[in-house]
Amino acid sequence: MTAGILAPPSSSASGSDARPDAVQRALNTLVRDDAMPAALASVKDRNGRTRTYTAGVGELATGSKVPRDGQVRIGSNTKSFTAVVVLQLAGEGKVGLDAFVDAYLPGLVRGEGIDGRRITVRQLLQHTSGLPEYSSHLGDDVRYYAPRELLATALRHPAEFAPGKSWKYSNTNYVLAGLIVQKITGHSLADEIDRRIIKRVGLRHTYFPAPRDAGIREPHPHGYYRESAKTPLRDVTEIDPSWGWAAGQMISTNSDLNRFFTALLAGRLLPSTQLAQMRTTVPAEATFGPGARYGLGLASRPLPCGGLSWGHGGSFPGYETRSGATDDGRAASVAVTTQLTGAAARRSLERAVDTALCR
Repeated sequence: MTAGILAPPSSSASGSDARPDAVQRALNTLVRDDAMPAALASVKDRNGRTRTYTAGVGELATGSKVPRDGQVRIGSNTKSFTAVVVLQLAGEGKVGLDAFVDAYLPGLVRGEGIDGRRITVRQLLQHTSGLPEYSSHLGDDVRYYAPRELLATALRHPAEFAPGKSWKYSNTNYVLAGLIVQKITGHSLADEIDRRIIKRVGLRHTYFPAPRDAGIREPHPHGYYRESAKTPLRDVTEIDPSWGWAAGQMISTNSDLNRFFTALLAGRLLPSTQLAQMRTTVPAEATFGPGARYGLGLASRPLPCGGLSWGHGGSFPGYETRSGATDDGRAASVAVTTQLTGAAARRSLERAVDTALCR
């Protein structure tokens, strides 16, 4: 179920020459050397031309082809969508970035070293709140989780640091951001993301799964999970994604992610003031790698060919994604069909995105 099926990879690029280009070679490497069942990419150049790529197999049991630009679980790329909605509300004067959480969710956020009267909305979006990580304490119980249950799990544990005193990535921040969106608008977070982002920029293959919806709607590669290096891959394509909610529940394609991040950087989703706030960053190398910085739901990374890529990434059981876009209109997203646990494999995935943006 592993190496014998994974090699040689099945690979293709739309409109490609006989000799694989640099992006195709990068995907082939992810499959061959990093043991990914499949790898998919979509690359948009500064002139708007798009190429899609695949490598590996879509399902190990059957050896089926990888669906071109297939849907995947995008994990923490969801944070960028949630942040955009919060910033849109800020632009409408309905939420203050430097207002305290208690202004919108009074009395909800209390715990050891945790006080919603001391944590701002900006600190949630930038991971400087000090809130503990709920996902570290869920165990292996795969089921439906209500957002407030996720928050309650986090609040049983002490703060990591005082608000504003450090930076540490925590999904709990975005659960609270999603709850604020719902409180202010009176609508579900899924409805607000759909109305304010998905429909506005024409993301035809992107959605926020309904409660207890464990499937993936459109053609997709299967996603796999491995307990350890010595255990076989297990198909986890069908899974309740509610534990990720505002921090990681969405499904999309690489091309839609490129469209989203390109539209965002071009100012089609946020007024200039709020986009500038989103791009105001603090160091985030611990999670996003050398030279990386984090704004409000948006990360920047230096490119080997110069300049910065702006985007995010996502890790979810069965899938790992990385996305980046540049101010001159280039964009690239790459997905693989198992969640990465090692630093070397993560670097290989990031190099594939860099290769696509720098070619």
